[in-house]
Amino acid sequence: MDTKLWVRLAAVAFVAGAVIAATLDIVREPPPSVGKAWTDRATSADALRSAQRRCQILGEAAARDAECLRTWAEGRDRFLGVTPPASPQEGR
Repeated sequence: MDTKLWVRLAAVAFVAGAVIAATLDIVREPPPSVGKAWTDRATSADALRSAQRRCQILGEAAARDAECLRTWAEGRDRFLGVTPPASPQEGR
C-alpha cells in the first residue's frame, strides 16, 4: 500500500477515536447540582438588583443617597472582580 493511504487511515482513526472519547466523556459526566453557594449568590444578586432598581427610580436624587452610593460601589466591585477592603471594625 501507498504511504499516503496509511497516513490518511491513521488520521481518520485518530479523529474517530477523539470523537468517541469526547462523546463518552459527555455522556458519563453527571449533571451539575444546584448547591447552597449557587442559591446564596442568586439571593445576594437579587438584593443588589433590587437596590439598583430603587436607585434608578430615585433618578438624580440617587447621587446624594448614601445607600445608592454603596450599592453602586458594590456593583462596580463585583463587575471588576475587586474585593472590597476590610472595614476598620473587622480588624478588631
